[in-house]
Amino acid sequence: MSVRLDHAICSSLADALQREWLETNGLGGYASSTVAGAHTRRYHGLLMAATQPPAGRVLLLSKLEETLVIGGHRFELSANNYPGAVHPRGFEYLQGFRLDPFPVFTFRAGGVELEKRVFMVHGENTTVVEYELRGLVPSDCRIELRPLIAFRDFHATTHRNDALDPAFVRGPGIVSVAPYPGLPRLYLAHNAELIEDSGVWYENFEFDRERERGLDYREDLFNPFIATFPLPAGGRAVVIASTQVHDVSDAPRLRQMEIQRRAAVRTAVPTADPLVKTLVAAADQFLVERGNLQSIIAGYHWFADWGRDTMIALPGLTLVTGRAKVAKNILLAFARSADQGMLPNRFPDAGETPEYNTVDASLWFFEAVRALLKHTGDSVFVRENLYETLREILAWHLRGTRYGIRVDDDCLLLSGEPGVQLTWMDAKTDGHVVTPRQGKPVEIQALWYNAVRVMQELAREFGDTQMHGLCMELSARARDSFNRLFWNEAAGCLFDVIDGGARDPSIRPNQVFAVSLPYSMLPAEKARRVLNVVERELITPYGLRTLSPRDRRYLGRYEGGPRSRDSAYHQGTVWPWLLGPFITAYLTVHGRTPSAQRQAARWIEPFRSHVNSAGLGQISEIFDGDPPHQARGCIAQAWSVAELLRVLVEEIKSIPLEGV
Repeated sequence: MSVRLDHAICSSLADALQREWLETNGLGGYASSTVAGAHTRRYHGLLMAATQPPAGRVLLLSKLEETLVIGGHRFELSANNYPGAVHPRGFEYLQGFRLDPFPVFTFRAGGVELEKRVFMVHGENTTVVEYELRGLVPSDCRIELRPLIAFRDFHATTHRNDALDPAFVRGPGIVSVAPYPGLPRLYLAHNAELIEDSGVWYENFEFDRERERGLDYREDLFNPFIATFPLPAGGRAVVIASTQVHDVSDAPRLRQMEIQRRAAVRTAVPTADPLVKTLVAAADQFLVERGNLQSIIAGYHWFADWGRDTMIALPGLTLVTGRAKVAKNILLAFARSADQGMLPNRFPDAGETPEYNTVDASLWFFEAVRALLKHTGDSVFVRENLYETLREILAWHLRGTRYGIRVDDDCLLLSGEPGVQLTWMDAKTDGHVVTPRQGKPVEIQALWYNAVRVMQELAREFGDTQMHGLCMELSARARDSFNRLFWNEAAGCLFDVIDGGARDPSIRPNQVFAVSLPYSMLPAEKARRVLNVVERELITPYGLRTLSPRDRRYLGRYEGGPRSRDSAYHQGTVWPWLLGPFITAYLTVHGRTPSAQRQAARWIEPFRSHVNSAGLGQISEIFDGDPPHQARGCIAQAWSVAELLRVLVEEIKSIPLEGV
């Protein structure tokens, strides 16, 4: 699905600001902004370098201010949002935008057409920006570029200060700056004809998305120099911004290398479906290095790699796309980080000690291992590298681990302590856990049963008779307890949480996992009734609501400051990733018939236009629960892409893939 925007969208400030492009480098670093060229987030920039891949992200180069000069006439191609004004208004010259395969902008000014390309180099903190004039070109064309540097943590903002060292080092075809100690030096390779001192602060940039989110939304940026490039017909102005030294002549090789790499990624899935091809390309942007192994960035722009998100997204991002080796590396990375039977909830961005405050990441680990075996049949790898970790996880859950996580007398999984959020519904604001779900959450029981059954099958295959017998007993008792305790006959579905004698009847999507996971505890008729309730109460064009609109606590819009947004995060907000398990559950209940698959395809249909309307070529993290279901949160979310891709390939299209 080719992402292309015409002049009508590109030249409309409101439309162009809504659409954001994203380039990534496989390290956790990225480049991103709006189609209009004006940053609307503190997370926008041309070189967001990952100094401790995939973490330690710092914004080095924010943007290039661009002026096309033709015969003495100056055409400002940039755009910035200042207090009360947008200046300049370069988007008015923007004729089109496309992903081909990376962002390409086409400007028309002064009778000439200028094409600008932006791409990152895989495995490097390197962004390449190229400008090329098309068609008949006057002899006196040039472009002036003024780099604006930030040099700050990606969560922060920069403000004018006296600590900045304005000096830059000039060499043949390269300029470098290091304005603050402790941060990497930025190298700017170029083919400019002239480099002139500037030393000017640009002040009071405003980021509208941050203002809406109740966060710091103003920034000052420093311009150390001005670079002037002649632009004859067919000539290119090139800047390679990097934390390492490049020669500007590297640009064509780097570009071709990226074109070929991305073409190989896109063609790995044998399908003609343009949405699948778009999602396969999107999936590539989340796969990153962690040490000598790999991991998954949960979402752009601000998430790092999270255990739960990684395990959920792994099948769709790696196995469905034929990248089993990557899947193995990810599983190895997290297995090595397991502690007291728990996988990390997240690795902090600055590289501190991992956090283990999650009850389900370890359970999703079992499901990811099962999916790996389904796609590759590589039981030798599992036996030699993962089985002992799985045994340890099970043992810790039986004896009890952090946060009260332990198997209860009924063989269901108990978890939770006051003030701690352990499930995927983990919003917390001002010390208040919005959806605490302490006790026995429904999806945790579904995941626990599924994990025990996965272990049961592995133990049988590996001849571990003691473990096999234990799992058989655990699974049988858990199934009986679950059906006895969790069925809510009055509502025709499952309780969301059981906590002692208390039963939470909230209609939430968590009960879908009791139907969608490969090993289910529910009889067929109860599974059908669960799906009917979820479809009636929770489904929207972009996924499932997190709470029924009939509930008095329902919040239909995700907006405002942090407290307001966190309060709505799991109290009505729509999550696209939930459409994956819902569709799997639907096809499990109704059969994978052509008519059922057509219905599933209809639920996916709105995303064919969505990939052109928010994060270009990507799927957003969340949407409002109320119409028109505005996209919110991250512009690119790993499990959103992964689950849509998984059901499109495995459930709806049924495309066979060989594990590699």
